[in-house]
Amino acid sequence: MNLKRSLFCGVFISAFLLVQSAAFAEMVSIRGENVNMRSGPGTKYEVLWKIGQGFPLEVTQKSGSWYKVRDFEGSVGWVHQGVTTKEAHAVVQANKGTNRNINIRSTPSTKGAIVATATYGVVFKVLSKKGGWVQVEHANGVKGWIREDLLWGD
Repeated sequence: MNLKRSLFCGVFISAFLLVQSAAFAEMVSIRGENVNMRSGPGTKYEVLWKIGQGFPLEVTQKSGSWYKVRDFEGSVGWVHQGVTTKEAHAVVQANKGTNRNINIRSTPSTKGAIVATATYGVVFKVLSKKGGWVQVEHANGVKGWIREDLLWGD
């Protein structure tokens, strides 16, 4: 009986923690250019790489005014909350390792005219969502619709 109770408590606590971390996950985007992604929560930590305007990140942990984040490739680092925004952005995750383009369409349909194309890693501001499609805008002004399964982010 004691073993069953212990096992139940362990499973319950694990499930609770899993739900808590899923509820905690939030998306932010980078505000600015050449923002430092660091190895820890502070300026004394090594700069791992630099990221630019609109790059979407998933917050996995908070430490003071620092966010531990994960990008669309699964890379992890820390950014200061002051260089982030809640403004929704997404990045093209399709066709990694190729030079194949995805289509950006005039309407949320494969029948919509192709207004532009984009490759893996291109970042867009998210304007709206509709039926499995995301209306996006690129920094160069191009607007259109991309299938949601081709993007990662908000």
